[in-house]
Amino acid sequence: MSFAEHVLSRTRPEKVRNIGCRPERQSYFPSPVDWRDEVLYFLLVDRFSDEQEDSRELLDRENLKAARPELPNGEHWRWDRWAESGRQRWQGGTIKGVQSKLGYLKKLGITTIWLSPVFKQRGHLDTYHGYGIQDFLDVDPRFGSRQDLVELVAAAHEKGLRIILDVVFNHSGANWLYRPDTPGGIYEAVYKPDGSYPFGSWRDGRGRPVPDIAADEDGVWPRELQHKDCYTRAGTGDMSKGSIDDPNAEHKRSDFCDLRDFDLDRSCVLSDLARCYKYWMALTDCDGFRIDTLKHVTEEQARNFCGAVKEFAANIGKQNFFLVGEISGGDYAQDYYLDALNRNLTAALDIGEMCPILNGVAKGLRSPKDYFDGFDPGDAGMGSHRNVGGRHVSVLDDHDHIYGDKIRFSSEASCEHQVTAGVALQLFTLGIPCIYYGSEQALAGPEQSERKWLPGWKGSDQYLREAMFGPEHPRASGTAGLQELDMNLPGFGAFGTAGRHCFDENHPVYKRIAAAAELRSKYPALRCGRQYLRCISFLNKPFDFYGPGEIVAWSRILDDEELLCVLNANGTGQRGADVMVDAELNSGDPGTMTVILNSAQVIDMHGFSGSHAAGSEIPVNRTADGRVFVSIRNVLPGEIIILTNHA
Repeated sequence: MSFAEHVLSRTRPEKVRNIGCRPERQSYFPSPVDWRDEVLYFLLVDRFSDEQEDSRELLDRENLKAARPELPNGEHWRWDRWAESGRQRWQGGTIKGVQSKLGYLKKLGITTIWLSPVFKQRGHLDTYHGYGIQDFLDVDPRFGSRQDLVELVAAAHEKGLRIILDVVFNHSGANWLYRPDTPGGIYEAVYKPDGSYPFGSWRDGRGRPVPDIAADEDGVWPRELQHKDCYTRAGTGDMSKGSIDDPNAEHKRSDFCDLRDFDLDRSCVLSDLARCYKYWMALTDCDGFRIDTLKHVTEEQARNFCGAVKEFAANIGKQNFFLVGEISGGDYAQDYYLDALNRNLTAALDIGEMCPILNGVAKGLRSPKDYFDGFDPGDAGMGSHRNVGGRHVSVLDDHDHIYGDKIRFSSEASCEHQVTAGVALQLFTLGIPCIYYGSEQALAGPEQSERKWLPGWKGSDQYLREAMFGPEHPRASGTAGLQELDMNLPGFGAFGTAGRHCFDENHPVYKRIAAAAELRSKYPALRCGRQYLRCISFLNKPFDFYGPGEIVAWSRILDDEELLCVLNANGTGQRGADVMVDAELNSGDPGTMTVILNSAQVIDMHGFSGSHAAGSEIPVNRTADGRVFVSIRNVLPGEIIILTNHA
């Protein structure tokens, strides 16, 4: 009997130390040789798919009003109701829903799916995002079951896809309360710089205080975490306060609002949490972890946790198990933890300064040098790790947007397909690209004329988290939501709608991204080649690096092969330029480079009449002083062209 069969034949274990069956020397899906070969896709399980899209129409984006129905009580569409639905309500996405979309993701060119946390939350709260865990050994019933998760990973592996789980070991959910006399109250006590507050009480399944844990819905599970000394009990402080290398800094001891901080210095707490996630590795055969709030644990705690996971993974045959850290605080913090943890941490999410720079360059609002200089190990805080490529995961959109406005890239794009420019920068520059769910459908929120009605627009992360599957209504709040829908609210569907899904494989952005990802998979130079920003010349100007809104050109070189990437970052007008290429690699006389992708042509392969169609050859020219260039003309807004010197 396999480990998974043994575990699933029994109820969820109450203790993590005595599961009773070891998984070593069984068969597990191998790790990739190099994670730079992968294209990641991050989705919020609650907001992705409920497996019921066949019962709904595809959203007509030319008639959004038709997908803004009256509520059953006859009340007309109200934007505050739609916003309320998205702010703190489960929408109904499931693990089975994710499984139903594996074909959709594979056609898009995705190779690895990163799931938001699927572990059991408190039933009386609406923590749909998954980061407030009540049971570290079970799946939340609103998402499905442990069996569903095992089957999802197996089905993904059959299609050649991998699964990354999102894990939390810095804190637990709001599973207990402070004493009533605690400064600040029972939910979010005032931060205590030294020592700990007295423990108050556990919470039952409805959130009420109880002295002891008597049922599965009470307190926290497994039993090893049911001791008051497992928690710092220091209250809620400033999550950015204190030096990153200070193990007693406020940001390392604080609760996350009402999510309870673990005291990882206490004997066995860190080991027991690591055991919980080893259990999930062995049970599901997953391929990696995204580690939440890594900055908020000490360097030593992070090293020990990651080291334990890496060793366990190697012992079951996953020698390159992926560990990517969410490290807030910008490039310096990411750099610090990557250096401190060394090989125990695979990569960091690039959610610092580079994320808004990437957005700006893709929209033609910032100079390309702002982005490409970020890969320079001498000039950038995280440059050495970006230059390696496999040490950072590129992020264009995500569910938080720690830096900048909390809106999707497409919300303020010049044209609908401009998001393709941002994704192309991810796919064709150094690093491991991660596409956020819905980017391939250019999700953007409601039309601009309606945004004035939205509370907190640009300031609330709810607008980053639409439900692609188009629920008619969200789940009811609290424990009622385990069984019922709230018929008084519309579902939090895309573009400010309800009852329509957005899984359109013929959408122009989906098709462009799919073509770009397919090309990336064919050419190793686009994944692991050296990278050079190229000088351009236009309107008789000298060759140089120019500012926003013009052609952005860079080369990826591997051995004797050069792939030239030419992006029109202008969202409204055509652009062209002479673009420098490598003189030695293009020394033939007469030499040419061959177009292997034109993203505009992808939409109409047979009727395309623009410049530089795929398969066409472009002459390589030489200036009087020996510089080598190709002439690129009339690139359409937001489009990208890829050329190679070896067709």
